[in-house]
Parts: sequence; structure tokens; C-alpha cells
Amino acid sequence: MKVDEHIEALESAGRGLFEAAAAAGTDAEVATCPGWRVRDLLRHTTMVHRWATAFVAEGYTSPHPDGGEPDLDGEELLAHFREGHAALVAALRAAPESLECWTFLPAPSPRAFWARRQAHETTVHRADAESALASGRPGPVAPAVAVDGIEELLRAFHSRDRSRVRTPEPRTLRVRATDTGDVWTVRLSQEAPRTERGDAGAAGAAGAADCELSGPADQLYLTLWNRLPEGAVSVTGDASLARLWREKSAITWS
Repeated sequence: MKVDEHIEALESAGRGLFEAAAAAGTDAEVATCPGWRVRDLLRHTTMVHRWATAFVAEGYTSPHPDGGEPDLDGEELLAHFREGHAALVAALRAAPESLECWTFLPAPSPRAFWARRQAHETTVHRADAESALASGRPGPVAPAVAVDGIEELLRAFHSRDRSRVRTPEPRTLRVRATDTGDVWTVRLSQEAPRTERGDAGAAGAAGAADCELSGPADQLYLTLWNRLPEGAVSVTGDASLARLWREKSAITWS
């Protein structure tokens, strides 16, 4: 995806998050985040949006603290969220390609990094807000966004030494998007995971996987982010690797 496409995805996801949160009410339980209510989700996400905006707008070149979660609720919190989301979208659109600021994952440029990271931050939290509605299930994610998000999660977040997805002996987990044809092969060991991407033919030639997760890209995306229950995608082979992912892959705010 291009930077402008990430910004459009961020704008759309933020609008969907706001609408779902407003419809559910800030006291509604967030099914995908046990222990959270919609107010907790909004407070967290608007804090992250404003933190990201500071890097883009101010050009901080080293880690900068967030401003903390707002002590707001109800309509005031919803308005605060919408204001912060709009400011982030505007900052990214206005930022030059030559923007220099701190980032924490590989990317073609700082602007590209923040547009992509916040697009997926907001898309995942949009799913959280939708889980608080009466249906209890997140809505669909565009296949291109889902594929890009799987790529970020597997090849950026979980390539870092801080990933806890590890196995005593080498194992292989394959992720296959049945609607787009995209395939990832995740090599697990006592070290951080190493993920290769290729088309279905190339991945098939890489050898049999110990476990394979397969399904539509958006279902895989939300499953890998632990936003859907077990059984949302097909699991073949050693199901203990799917359980390992669910138990150890969470990306936490720190």
C-alpha cells in the first residue's frame, strides 16, 4: 500500500471506530479486550493518536512520552477522540516526504511508517469498538488493508527480539490468505521468528509446514491480532502452534 492509501485507511477506520463507539455507548463491554469498556478503548486510542501526531507534526527524532489518557467520558470523550483522529490524519497529509522523526519499525520513510502503523492501530481498534455492538463481531476489513497488516505484524513486529513467539525446536507456521493468494511462512525457534513471503507456489515449494492457518485475509488479520475466537480460520497440522501464537503474540503498549 502507498502512503496515501494508508492515510485513507486510517481516516476510514477512525470514522468507523467513532460510529461504533457512539452506537455502543462508552459503558459497553469490549468483547475483544476482556476487562475493557468502550471508554477505555477510546482513551487508549486517542492517546496513541495524539502521541503519533506529535512525532509527525513536531519532528521528534527520539522517543517522546505520550500525554497520558484523558480523564473524560461520554460525549466529551467521543468528541476528544474525533478531534485527535482528525488532527493525526491532517498531520500525515501535510507532512513532507522528507519528514525526519523517530520510528520503531522498518519503513521506507518516517511518514510511511506513521501512516501505516496508525492505519493498523486504528483498524484493529475499530474492530474492538464493533465487538461492543449487539452483534458482537467486528465488521470486514478490506483485503488490501488486511494483507498489509499481516505483513506488518509478521515481518516487522515479530521480527524483533522482543517477540515472545518461540519454540524449543525449529517449527514452521504457514499463513495462507485464500481470497488473495498471499502466503507467509513463519519459521519459529528459540530466536525471534523469521518470516518469508511469496506466492502460493513459492511457499508450497518451501516444504511442508507444521501448522497452517488459512482463510480470507481479513479473518486471518483479526485472528493474528487475537480479535477473533478460535475457529475463525482453518487450522491444519499441529494446532499447538496456533495456540502458541494466541498465548504469546500480543503486542502491548509500553
